Amino acid sequence: MDSSFFVLSHAEIQTLVLSVKVATFCTLLICVPATAVAWLLAKKEFVGKSLLDGLVHIPLILPPVVPGFLLLLLFGNQGLIGKWLHETFGITIAFTWFGAVIASAVMAFPLIVRSIRLAISQVDAKLEVAAQSLGAHPFKVFLTITLPMAIPGVITGLILAFSRSLGEFGATITFVGNIEGETRTLPLAIYTYTQTPSGDLVAMRLVLLSVLIALSAIVLSNFLERKAAQKIGCVQ
Repeated sequence: MDSSFFVLSHAEIQTLVLSVKVATFCTLLICVPATAVAWLLAKKEFVGKSLLDGLVHIPLILPPVVPGFLLLLLFGNQGLIGKWLHETFGITIAFTWFGAVIASAVMAFPLIVRSIRLAISQVDAKLEVAAQSLGAHPFKVFLTITLPMAIPGVITGLILAFSRSLGEFGATITFVGNIEGETRTLPLAIYTYTQTPSGDLVAMRLVLLSVLIALSAIVLSNFLERKAAQKIGCVQ
């Protein structure tokens, strides 16, 4: 294989940078609300819990184009929310990179919630009850006991969200299109090159790059989980 095969063009570098940018903002956008929802589902019983659980996980079941279409109805320039944002503040979300962030966030949200919820549910409730009996506020208990004990699951969830965002295709192309330099992330670029004459080599290069990034994310996740678990073990 020619060594030039491994040299990325300007357009490919632009696609890679955009993909990492979208995945990073996606992860930052959902980390706090996902943690709150995960805690709620893991620790509380309330009317409508099953409904909330279903709404959180429904993107995993629906075809990805469905959330993308619903986002278009909500945040498109003629959508329920998007029209108001556009006319009032001049903000456009559909067909922009930030729209890609929102599409990725919707699809990644269930994964991060499931991971954090499982980790929180495994925290020893006796420690939390003991802290509250000593006068600690529930929020302080969460920050000082629950969250630190659940940190391996939180890390896993964050990396899952990042990786899911990198691989998001259906909701993204439906909501924000496939605009080079604006919304064309790695999956969309691979699709584009597979539909282009003589684009197979470029598509293969991007596929290998995607695999490398995914493997790196998994290795990093395992490493951080082990470190966090060792630290928790030392504290205990």
